[in-house]
Amino acid sequence: MGGLPDALFVIDVGFHKIAIAEAQKLGIPIIGVVDTNHSPEGINYVIPGNDDSAKAVALYARAFADAVLEGRANAVAEVVEAVSTTSSDEFVEVNEAA
Repeated sequence: MGGLPDALFVIDVGFHKIAIAEAQKLGIPIIGVVDTNHSPEGINYVIPGNDDSAKAVALYARAFADAVLEGRANAVAEVVEAVSTTSSDEFVEVNEAA
């Protein structure tokens, strides 16, 4: 990895306490699935849910991955649109008679 991640996605906030503490020290936003047996303290974006069910974990991971891919696609589309709307045919008239 070339640098720090933009965010940290954690399924079991109780199990990954060290990763959460390190991300907090580095200022990395934390997105976490928080069950009723753990505190949401220190988690920037809380997803209330069951972190013990394999089906639930698969659902969270799939939804998060889809959201990241959609966000990247939107960002690329915005850049392409911005580049294509700027005219490269800019002409400036210079009056040399002055």
